[in-house]
Amino acid sequence: MNDYTVSHLKHLESEAIFVLRETAAQFNNPALLFSGGKDSIVMTHLAVKAFWPGRIPFPLVHIDTGHNFNETIQYRDDLVEKLGARLIVASVPDAIEKGYIRDEKGPKATRNGLQIPVLLKAIEDGQYDAALGGARRDEEKARAKERFFSARTEFGEWDPKNQRPELWNIFNGKKFHGEHFRIFPLSNWTEMDVWQYIRLEDIELPSLYFAHDRDVFLRDEMLLAVTDFIELLPEEKPVSKRVRFRTIGDATCTGAVESSSGTVDDIIMEVAAARVGERGGRADDKRSETAMEDRKKQGYF
Repeated sequence: MNDYTVSHLKHLESEAIFVLRETAAQFNNPALLFSGGKDSIVMTHLAVKAFWPGRIPFPLVHIDTGHNFNETIQYRDDLVEKLGARLIVASVPDAIEKGYIRDEKGPKATRNGLQIPVLLKAIEDGQYDAALGGARRDEEKARAKERFFSARTEFGEWDPKNQRPELWNIFNGKKFHGEHFRIFPLSNWTEMDVWQYIRLEDIELPSLYFAHDRDVFLRDEMLLAVTDFIELLPEEKPVSKRVRFRTIGDATCTGAVESSSGTVDDIIMEVAAARVGERGGRADDKRSETAMEDRKKQGYF
């Protein structure tokens, strides 16, 4: 007798591909938000599978803070060339230069929040009616409130109390003119699921995710990388440690963890034993108890 059982990873893959295809079917001009992190990389991989043998039917949109790790940008460019995808880069430094936004000041300044107006302008300029993101519900309590199809107002705002019910995987993408949706195909995935799927599909990742030697310093109980973008305080001293990054974002607020995990199998074992969520190393989430939800209400990813 044939065995028709499906592993949980294949079930999650099918669910995400269904959401990607629903997005292409229901919206006129969707875009895929690509940060260069593992979640957006997995989402791009799923999009390739969803529309094979054709190309991904929407552009990859990257919000460039100008404070990215070099490894992230190199990986992004290599992947776009490999896939033959269309890349749209919305630049935070350009927006600062044109006077649309103002850079934060001080040694703990970050451009993470400055991505919001740049993202909203990119959506408006590109006339995108849906933006696919790699956020997952297990990441953070605000993201646990998200639907697969998350409605945004004409100002890009998110109201967690005004979202559509999603019964029996029926998604309602109807909207008024000027509004758009954020779509999250990986909503039901966990960090462990992502890493197990990366192993299953043999997905290449930026080297930042694996253990390497790097100059770091301790700030607010987090190890931040020594870069040209960060001003060290007098009491902060750089030291060389063997680290890796659980998430990849703006270098000014993305913390590293001490680790010797040099392979995907090693990382899976490390994640299984972890007692702190992957966003526990993000300084931007520690500015207040509701930092993520406040940013999302303003139009964040």
